[in-house]
Amino acid sequence: MKIHELITTTEPLAELCERLAKHEFVCVDTEFMRENTYWPELCLVQIGNEEEAAAIDPLADGIDLTPLWDLLCENEDILKVFHAGGQDVEIVYNFTGKTPQPIFDTQIAMMAISQSEQIGYANLVESWLGLTIDKGARFTDWSRRPLTDRQIEYAIGDVTHLATIFPRILKKLIKTGRGAWLDAEMERLADPANYANDADIAWHRIRSPGRNAQVLGRLKALAAWRESEAQHKNIPRGRIMRDETLADIASHPPKKQPDLTKVRGLSNAWKDNDIGKRLMKVLDKAEPLSKEEMPEKPKRGAPLGKEGALVADLLKLLLKIRAREIDVASRLLTKADEMEALAAGVRDLKILDGWRYEVFGKDALELVEGRLAFAVKDGRLLMTHIDDLHAGMVETQAAE
Repeated sequence: MKIHELITTTEPLAELCERLAKHEFVCVDTEFMRENTYWPELCLVQIGNEEEAAAIDPLADGIDLTPLWDLLCENEDILKVFHAGGQDVEIVYNFTGKTPQPIFDTQIAMMAISQSEQIGYANLVESWLGLTIDKGARFTDWSRRPLTDRQIEYAIGDVTHLATIFPRILKKLIKTGRGAWLDAEMERLADPANYANDADIAWHRIRSPGRNAQVLGRLKALAAWRESEAQHKNIPRGRIMRDETLADIASHPPKKQPDLTKVRGLSNAWKDNDIGKRLMKVLDKAEPLSKEEMPEKPKRGAPLGKEGALVADLLKLLLKIRAREIDVASRLLTKADEMEALAAGVRDLKILDGWRYEVFGKDALELVEGRLAFAVKDGRLLMTHIDDLHAGMVETQAAE
């Protein structure tokens, strides 16, 4: 594989992207800094395939990244391969308003062919290639210039190894026939709505304090205000106010600005500073949330109670057994809250539809409805149908 020198000008970038556009896939990774800013600062882009790879310096004077964005977002003939690519896709969206299409994430794919929930890149490389990655540059300040040879070598490794691993993962996916399992997961990763910084929907990311329209109206207004403050100052939204504090104010709004000192998480300075004044104005103008915007009621059956909780525990045990049997990450099949809902009588669930039903949901439903049981055979915990269990008992008695 040819490794290019660090690309700092537009011409070699355009030439690289033109060559990469002739292949079936391209691996992508980014290095960025976001600890002290609202917008992540893109510091390096690594891109490549089986034949060549390069690191691109987006901070270089005069470089135009348009060829790169065109390759990632406009050319739908090439598969864009990431590992744990959520934040990388977010950065592309921040620059272009679009997401890479089509997309493939090897961390997500590993859940369908192994029991790895969120395998890290270093472990991925070690398991597939038997190589140990030097992690010394992982926590480097990527915004500092010049970059060292060690930093660049470490960064490019994130795509060179991936270019070797991806075809192997794809081959195994095809062999197991589980590629379709990942369609919804990949679509979710590439959905632009996940990365839009729309202040009007910022409150959706905060745990809602109940379903009171007035409280949720204040929560929406406060979340939008915090988003605007953080964007204007280019600092993390948590530096303005933590989610818990914001939800507390929405539920128990102070009547006067000096009362802000009584809010846990706010300093005394809020009682008379400008940001405190702006917050109070937001509270004064907040309207109750409209019926159209009210969140849906959670899907719940009867209260679980002690017996229901035990049934949910049995479902979790069943999940462990099935995930082990088919060598898949349990998180890809279902989550704890969905199993609790099933135990409580809810039937409008993802695990009771499509491939999840065939792989796990059917057995889960039969367990809840008393048609499936656990058995121990040769020291292993297995699942067995009640009818089969009865038949086995009859055969044993007849033999005696």
